[in-house]
Amino acid sequence: MPLVPMSDFLPRAKKEGFAVGQFNMNNLEFTQAIIQAGIEERSPLIFGASEGAIRYMGLNNVVALAKIAAEESGLPVALHLDHGSSYEMVIKCIRAGFSSVMFDGSHYSFEENIRLTKKVVEAAHAAGVSVEAELGTIGGVEDDLNVADEDAKLANPEEAIRFWEETKVDAMAIAVGTAHGMYKGEPKIRFDIIEKVSKNIEVPIVLHGGSGVPDEAIVKSISLGVGKINVNTENQVASSKVIRELLEANPDMIDPRKYLGPGREAIKEVVKQKMRLFGSSGKA
Repeated sequence: MPLVPMSDFLPRAKKEGFAVGQFNMNNLEFTQAIIQAGIEERSPLIFGASEGAIRYMGLNNVVALAKIAAEESGLPVALHLDHGSSYEMVIKCIRAGFSSVMFDGSHYSFEENIRLTKKVVEAAHAAGVSVEAELGTIGGVEDDLNVADEDAKLANPEEAIRFWEETKVDAMAIAVGTAHGMYKGEPKIRFDIIEKVSKNIEVPIVLHGGSGVPDEAIVKSISLGVGKINVNTENQVASSKVIRELLEANPDMIDPRKYLGPGREAIKEVVKQKMRLFGSSGKA
C-alpha cells in the first residue's frame, strides 16, 4: 500500500495500548531489514529519515526506497522526517513525498516553538501529512544531534498540555529522561510526566532514545500513553558488530553483499524483537 501518515495508526495505538516503532533508514540494507521485520511480524512501522541520512542517501532516493518498500509489503508504513530543523526542511520533505514530519523547535523559546509548529501543522495537514513536535530537550548524540547531559531539559507537563492544545500535532515528543544513543547507566524515566501529559491530550506520547531502555520501562511507558518509540542506535550496533566480526575473520572478503547481508539480518532481528516488545506485532 502507499505511504500513510502516522495518524492512520497512532490513534489506534493509544486506544489499544501498543506502540509503533520508528526505525531509521540509513541505507538500502536498513530499509530492507526494517520492512522485512514488519512483514514477518505483520506490524505497522515508521521509517525515520534524519537530515543526515537525507544528505547521505539523497532526498529522492529516501522517498523512492520507502515507497517501494511500503507498496511491496502491503503494510501501513509512514515515512517520517526525524528532527526536522526548520520550516523550510519540513516543506521540502512534504513536497518530495514524505507522509509524516517532525518539527523540532525545542531549541526555540516556548512561545516561538508553538508559533512555528502551528505553521508546520497548517501546511502539513493541508497535504495530508502528520506532524510530530518536541518539547523539552532530549540529550545524547545521534546523527546531527549532540546535546550534553547538562543541557538536557525535562518537559514541563503543563506546558506540554498547552502546547498540544494550541498546535494539535499528531504526536508529542516530550523529554522525560531518555537520551539519544546508548546509555552509560540505566535511564531514569519520569513516568509521572508521561502519565500526566498523556491523560490530558488526545494523541500519543513519543519516546525518543528507545535504544537500550530496559524492557520493563518500555512496557510501563506504553501503558501510560507512549504510542511511538524511536530506535536507531541498537540497529547500528547490531549491524556493525556482525560486519566487524566477519571482516576481522575474513581479511580477504571484499564482496559487500557477503558482510552487508548478515548485517541486514542482525538489524531485522532487533526490529522484530522491538515490534513484539512494543505490542505492534499482528496490528497491521
